[in-house]
Amino acid sequence: VQKLQTAVEELKSRCGTVLNENKRVTENKCLEVDKVRNKTEAELKEFEHVCDLLKAAEEQQQGYQEKLVSWERIHAQKCKTPKEIQVQEDSVISMVSHSLEEENYNIRKKYEDLKRQLEKMEFQNEELACQLKKEDGNLQCCKLQLEEKIAEYNGLTRQLESALEEGRKMIAEELEKMSYKEQALQTKMLVLETEVREGQEEKTQLLCIFHHNEKHHEVCLKELENSLQKSENKNQTIQNYVQFLKASYITMF
Repeated sequence: VQKLQTAVEELKSRCGTVLNENKRVTENKCLEVDKVRNKTEAELKEFEHVCDLLKAAEEQQQGYQEKLVSWERIHAQKCKTPKEIQVQEDSVISMVSHSLEEENYNIRKKYEDLKRQLEKMEFQNEELACQLKKEDGNLQCCKLQLEEKIAEYNGLTRQLESALEEGRKMIAEELEKMSYKEQALQTKMLVLETEVREGQEEKTQLLCIFHHNEKHHEVCLKELENSLQKSENKNQTIQNYVQFLKASYITMF
């Protein structure tokens, strides 16, 4: 049970570490994705702004072209216009054309720069997508490992619960056996105590009887000794009398 508990604690620690690592990696990837998304949105907004500028420039160029066409039409209608008006119109047309060309060049340059930046950003997005795909694969692998560890942990938990339940049953059985043994021992102790008490009472009675008999025997012995002494004295008297009779008989005959 202790080994299973240690293994369960180790699995808990590993699972917690894997979950924290997965959470950290996921949060980092989410931060990177948000950063790239914000950057992409900002560049897309800037690109949309440039597109709007290009569109406005095209509309402005179209307006200039329409003005040029109208000026040319006016010039065609007024062929007899003085030479100064012709020079002024040529100057205006030249200035407008130069301004349009310069603006178109700047717009194209900025468009090319934005296009390169967009291509670079798309390449970075592809690399990030590959990296995210790889990280997703790693996360799926970690998830499968985590699920395996969780299944193993659940199995060990079930084994631990089964072992604990079996241990509880064994402990209950042992406690019940010990209770029965204790009851039997207490009963036996009561019987032995009763026997000992009865033996002590019987011993006391026997000692009383023994002392009584001993005193009685001593009295009887004293009486027998006295009787024996009296008998011996009587025998001695009789012997003396016999001796006296023998001496008298010898003297007489």
